[in-house]
Amino acid sequence: MRLLAAILLCVVGLSASTLSSRAVDDPLPHDAYIWQRLWTPGVIAAAQQSADVVRTWRVLLAESDRSGRWTTVAVPWSEIVATGRPIVAVIRIDGRLDEARMSAMVEHVASTVEKVPGRLAGVEIDYDCPTSKLPTYSRFLSALRSRLAPALALSITALPTWMGSPHLDRLAADLTEVVLQVHAVDDPRRGLFDPARAERWVREFGRRIGKPFRVALPAYDVRVTWQADGRLASVEGEMPLLAGTAEGEVLGAAPEAILGFLRSLDRSVPEGLVGVVWFRLPTDADARSWSTDTWRAVVAGQLPSARLSAGLVPTDTPDLWTVTLSNDGLVDAVLPRQVRLDAACAMADGANGFRLKRREGESLALEATGGGRLRAHRSRVVGWARCVEPGRQLNVVQ
Repeated sequence: MRLLAAILLCVVGLSASTLSSRAVDDPLPHDAYIWQRLWTPGVIAAAQQSADVVRTWRVLLAESDRSGRWTTVAVPWSEIVATGRPIVAVIRIDGRLDEARMSAMVEHVASTVEKVPGRLAGVEIDYDCPTSKLPTYSRFLSALRSRLAPALALSITALPTWMGSPHLDRLAADLTEVVLQVHAVDDPRRGLFDPARAERWVREFGRRIGKPFRVALPAYDVRVTWQADGRLASVEGEMPLLAGTAEGEVLGAAPEAILGFLRSLDRSVPEGLVGVVWFRLPTDADARSWSTDTWRAVVAGQLPSARLSAGLVPTDTPDLWTVTLSNDGLVDAVLPRQVRLDAACAMADGANGFRLKRREGESLALEATGGGRLRAHRSRVVGWARCVEPGRQLNVVQ
């Protein structure tokens, strides 16, 4: 244990000023959230493989639900320390929590942080606080700041809706820095991420907050379903829902849109902006995240073109074919609107997010039921077709 503490002191021991420093002409540095509750070998491998493009890890350490019950994540500290990057421990607090419980949380948060084997670079509180309760949240942060070690940086995630509050200055008074979230903060019907709105928020926040801040960006998508009255029915993130959401709608953040947003920030860095934080670190097992290759390409500022194609693959049954979509490129490809079948195909049906579309006088087509992406070097069966001597290559319509 003493050896691990010594390693932490040498590798990740940073002062609060180091966390927030950035030369004016430097490119914006990139942090990443490791939000997985279960540290599988795949999560550890993803951290090891991507440490070269990450400034700091922001690791989910514990979370409290609306009733105040706590769950602590079993973080493999020696493995994450071995990546050679500073670590910020993140405490997640449910936004529906009764504010009367906030004061009791100070000791619990502080004691949880103190149990980490070694020295952290900082602590971050992730609490989607209602704007009306910011004064209570300010008192909580002030009490927590006095309870934490002076050298430990304290940050929070912030919402764009807070910018109209007169209590924002007091909220930020005891903080080292702030992370502004600009994804999944609006009505789901508006989508997951809007580059134009996000840029307005970032520039306004820089003028308003008076503290160094980072912007949190999405490297994931979610699948949602709606009730008959238009209300949100379900949200599927990194964990598939037991009921399935085959007919749902995918809300995503296109890598091209995020890259354009980052280039705009680099051309004219908003006041106070010192970096980017990605939610969340991609892993091979996370079907709702970008691929690691796509994420790294966006971080590097160069996104190669996707290479999507569709074809017919014979089965053991004569004249019966599977319809396969393939991505032979280096980055994720957006699923096409349609895959048009050969004129020799008389019958067909869709699968895995595609359905049959018939139109009189036209060849059969398989139509996407929602958005999504196909990862690089991956294939997906999107249906079947009964065809007599068809051409193997199909028409992909974006």
